[in-house]
Amino acid sequence: MIEVKNLSKFYGPTKAVEDVSFTVEKGEILGLLGPNGAGKTTIMRILTGFFQPTGGSAKIAGFDVVEDPLEVKKRIGYMQEGQQGPALYYEMTVYSFLDFVAQLKGAPKKDRNRTIHKAMELTGIKDVKDRIIGRLSSGYKQRVGLAQALLNDPEVLILDEPTRGLDPKQIIEIRQLIKNMAGERTIILSSHILPEVAMTCNKIVIIDKGTKVAEDTQEELSRKAEGGDSVLVKLKGKQEPEDVEKEYGKIKGLGEVKVSLEGGLTVVKVVRSGVKDIREELFKTAVKNDWVILEMKSSSLSLEEVFLRLTTKEEV
Repeated sequence: MIEVKNLSKFYGPTKAVEDVSFTVEKGEILGLLGPNGAGKTTIMRILTGFFQPTGGSAKIAGFDVVEDPLEVKKRIGYMQEGQQGPALYYEMTVYSFLDFVAQLKGAPKKDRNRTIHKAMELTGIKDVKDRIIGRLSSGYKQRVGLAQALLNDPEVLILDEPTRGLDPKQIIEIRQLIKNMAGERTIILSSHILPEVAMTCNKIVIIDKGTKVAEDTQEELSRKAEGGDSVLVKLKGKQEPEDVEKEYGKIKGLGEVKVSLEGGLTVVKVVRSGVKDIREELFKTAVKNDWVILEMKSSSLSLEEVFLRLTTKEEV
């Protein structure tokens, strides 16, 4: 549904985005992550026709954003982030604003009222349709932003920071709205709230300094960033870390062994380098050394840890 190939955007000698490629399948939710200034918004504005790329290409539903901009715009809904929240006309009422946007999007007059009410129903804002947008709560403003993006019944939704500035309850509500729209629609969203992306998106693209550094599911990103699948073992007592590391280091197929002392326990994080299941060997080694295992479980990096490792080269 979305194909971005070798996309670049320069402002004179200044790089905003360079050689970025990724794809989004129909019905997927893609999370676009990156530090401030990484190039996420630039990519979104190229996809929506606000910016012309310097190089490369982007296609929505098979239509090139440069060669067929009107066909692309017919198929997308864009929720753009402004200084106060979503880019809306805050002095208008909800209904008058949506009516104005529906006209801009070419909705036929005879269908306009039905189209607006459908968008309001999907986003749960029918009860505030006569209220001034600027007097609404942050959560309702976000819902109005989503509603205007849905007015043309788009195949693709592009959402810039859809949960910024919301409280936890509002975040849950907007997240559920977005998840409910997946399947029928393909969605790209950018966010600085990493757990939010982890709970909402099927796939993640991480951008750093205008360049793509990773593209995959969270599970695969965790595995790749860590160097393989890992197992966490908690041993009773405070064994000498050097002894534990030495004994477990004798097991074939291990990529890395990290040992630490936490709250009276010895905690061992073991990364395997091959496909072999190493849990039995870990158990046998513990028994041989009279170590009591209190817990053994699969472990993976959180999305926040992956993000830090890929964008700051920080060891976590």
